[in-house]
Amino acid sequence: MITALLIIFILGYLMIACEHLLGVNKATFALIMCGLLWAVYAVNGHDPNLTEDMVIALGDTCEIVVFLIGAMTIVELIDRYGGFNILVQRIHASDKRKLMWILVLVAFFMSAILDNMTTTIIMVMMLRRMLADQKERWIFACVIVLAANAGGAWSPIGDITTIMLWMKNYVSSADLIANLLIPSLVSVLVPTMIASHMIPASAVEPLNSQDRRTGYDLEVHHHGLSVLILICGVAGLLFVPVFKAATHLPPYMGILISLGALWLLTELIVRHYELDGKIEGRISQVMRNIDMSTILFFLGILMAVAALGQAGILASLAAWLNETFHEVYVINGIIGVLSSIVDNVPLVAACMEMYPVANEAAIATAADPSYMSLFVEDGLFWHLLTFCAGVGGSMLIIGSAAGVVAMGIEKIPFMWYVKHITWLALLGYLCGMAVIWLETLLINI
Repeated sequence: MITALLIIFILGYLMIACEHLLGVNKATFALIMCGLLWAVYAVNGHDPNLTEDMVIALGDTCEIVVFLIGAMTIVELIDRYGGFNILVQRIHASDKRKLMWILVLVAFFMSAILDNMTTTIIMVMMLRRMLADQKERWIFACVIVLAANAGGAWSPIGDITTIMLWMKNYVSSADLIANLLIPSLVSVLVPTMIASHMIPASAVEPLNSQDRRTGYDLEVHHHGLSVLILICGVAGLLFVPVFKAATHLPPYMGILISLGALWLLTELIVRHYELDGKIEGRISQVMRNIDMSTILFFLGILMAVAALGQAGILASLAAWLNETFHEVYVINGIIGVLSSIVDNVPLVAACMEMYPVANEAAIATAADPSYMSLFVEDGLFWHLLTFCAGVGGSMLIIGSAAGVVAMGIEKIPFMWYVKHITWLALLGYLCGMAVIWLETLLINI
C-alpha cells in the first residue's frame, strides 16, 4: 500500500510540475491524486475510523479554503474599483535602477498585506506600461517575484504557507514578524543589488498610454470611491490578525466579517451611484472572477497530503530526517530547495503532519529535550520552515505561484531564469538563513 501511495503522489506531482508543458490546469491532477490516494488507503488501510478521519481532514482544509475565498474576493474588489491604479500612478523614479528598488520594496511590503501572487500580477502588469525592452522587463519581473515571495514569508497573511502555520497556531503574528522581517528583507536586498547592475541606469520611458484600462475607469470618474474601497479593503485584511488575537477564533471568521462589511458597503455604493452597467461592483459579481481552479488545487493538494499523513508515511519521513540529519537548519534548507521544484503548500502541510507542536510534556520525555524545544509554538523550526518554504520557491520560476504568474504574463523562458536568476535567489536564500542563525545566536548569548 505504501508503495502504491508514493507512486500516485510522485506521478501526481510530476503532472502538477509539468502544468505549463501539458497545458492542463494543475488543479486537475491535484483532485485526481487526492481521490486516488484516499481510495487506495480506504481499500488497503483497514482503518475503522476512516470516515471520521476524512471529515476532520476536510474540516481543517476547508478552514484555509474559506479564508482564501474571502481574501481573494476582497483583493479582486479593490482592483475592480481601481484601488490598485492609485498605487501604480504614484510610483516614479528618475532612472531604471532606482525604479527597480522602488518596485522591489513596494512588492515586498505589499505582498505582506495581500499575497505574493496578487502582488506579482499588479506589479508585472504595471511593468508592461513602464518598460519597452522585454529583456529588461524579464529582469524586473524576476526580482519582483523574489520580493513578493520574501514579503509573504514574514507576514501571517502574506502567503498560503504562513496562513496555514498561523491558523493552526504553529506561529504567532508578533513573533513571526519580529523574527523573519530582517532575514526576509536581506534575502531580497542582496539579489536586487546585483540585479540592478544588469540593467542600464538610463531614464525611464514615458508611460505607454496605449496599454491603459479601457471602458469605464472608476478611478477617473469617482476617485473618492476608489480611495474608499482601497482603504476599507486593506483595513479588512489587516483586521483578521487583530480579530484572531482578540477573540482566539479561527482567522476565517475574521475574513468573513470583513467580507460581509465590504459586501454591505458596495451594495450601498452601487445603488447610490448607479454603477450597474458601468462596472460589476457588487461582491456577488466580483466573486465570478475568483480563480476557483487555485482554490480547488489547494483543496486537492492539502487533502492528498492528509492521506499520506493518515497512512503514516509522513511520520516515517520525519523520523528518517531526524535520525539522518537531526539539525533544523539542514532539514529546512532541504525543504526550501524542494519548494523550488514542487509547490511549497504540500511541503509545509507535510511538515505540519510530520512535526506536531511540542509541549512541555513532550520536551520532558524526549531523548533530546534541547532539540525538541525547537518545535514549540514560535520555535526556531517553524520560523525556519516559514522562511525556507516561502523564499526557497524563488530558486526556480515554477517553484511559486508568483513565479508561474510572471512566467505566463511575460513569457519568461524556464532556462533563462535558471541561467540569470536562480543563483541570485539561492544567494539571497542563504544570506537570509545566515541572518536567522545570527539572530538566534545573539538571543542565546
